[in-house]
Amino acid sequence: MLLTTGCGSPPDDTKTELSRPVQKAAQAPASPQLPVPRGTGSDIPDDFNGDGHRDLILNDLVKAQSHADDAGIGIVYGGTRGLTPGARQLLTPERHAARTLDQLPALFDAEAGCDLDGDGFTDLVVSTDPPYDGQGRPPVPLQLLFGSPEGLTGKAVKLTVPDRARAGNDWPDQPVCGDFDGDGAQDLVLHASEEQLSFLRGPFTRKGTPRAAAAPLPAPGNLPTGPATDVNQDGYDDLLVRTAEDAGPATLVLGTATGPTGTRITLPSGTSVALGRFGGSAALDAAVATDSGETSLRYDLPTATPATLPDTPGTGLTTADFDGDGYDDLVSGSDTGLRVVPGAKAGPAASAAVTLTPAARGTSRVLTAGDFDGDGRADLVVRTYRGETADTIALYPGTKGSVIAGSPVLTFSSAEFLPG
Repeated sequence: MLLTTGCGSPPDDTKTELSRPVQKAAQAPASPQLPVPRGTGSDIPDDFNGDGHRDLILNDLVKAQSHADDAGIGIVYGGTRGLTPGARQLLTPERHAARTLDQLPALFDAEAGCDLDGDGFTDLVVSTDPPYDGQGRPPVPLQLLFGSPEGLTGKAVKLTVPDRARAGNDWPDQPVCGDFDGDGAQDLVLHASEEQLSFLRGPFTRKGTPRAAAAPLPAPGNLPTGPATDVNQDGYDDLLVRTAEDAGPATLVLGTATGPTGTRITLPSGTSVALGRFGGSAALDAAVATDSGETSLRYDLPTATPATLPDTPGTGLTTADFDGDGYDDLVSGSDTGLRVVPGAKAGPAASAAVTLTPAARGTSRVLTAGDFDGDGRADLVVRTYRGETADTIALYPGTKGSVIAGSPVLTFSSAEFLPG
């Protein structure tokens, strides 16, 4: 189970200086480019070609030179051995975006991935910058790229947000996927105004229209935050709502048959929130990187019994089950590096933390966590930046004995998406 405060993919803002070179890793060749495997559909997260293997979304690709235009969105497709950097796809506005007033967007960023039309292929929600003269309601900036047996190959369509689901003249953005009403279809929640959210019920048509949408829902903040998850195991996905990005308090809003309208649970103020099963109960727990530099735990949501995890500072948190023991493990980032604290029946113990070996020099952040090699254990993807023109993406596999491998088994660069 994974939930952090980032929107969509990448999910986290964990940043830290990594200064030691990696000992050894399998560096993927920049060429030749491999074909995208053809799939038949699956229920694997972020599986755009439906072949049963998880894929990786990359925003902010490196540039050939500083201050050059953004190249687009990179997709690295998975295979039987995990991520295959050669099987890659570059999504650009010129090839994939819908026009608004006959203009192509300059901005083209991945926001969230989920199967919005229920066909077994993950779809991608993309943020754009349509023209707007500042008068009245702005156009909807979100577009949908639908998955297929060949991956994300078609043109995007504009997301339809009915007028009745909007509030004021704010941009409808910050999309979060989830099944908030428990009907088995993926829904979208968007920012509507300072204190309201738009709830769009799935499934969605290939024209970008939701099955239903009602009036905006009252909200405890203006930033819906994903990915969503069912914290109390009642069949409805629940939603984090924040008052500011990477700062301030967060509120967990429980899903119901009418969407995210249930009980609100206020969490401490902090920079990052991660939800997972850290201890013995079936209900999920919350970890918050607080403003004081500690990690605050709230067990057995929604009861939220408080505790503190000592010696685990960090501005960013990510959680997933890396060793396959049924308990989620907690990744924390700070100026001293990335640490993984294993979950256990009695709760996470900082004394058993594993420190990750840096893959390169630079500033790093966790991109995502998920099972990329199909072994039933989550893996961690970390990206290290060295300016606008160089980066290293490293995959750390989950392991049964020591939670997670201390060194990556695969490294590559998003420079592979640049024209040859």
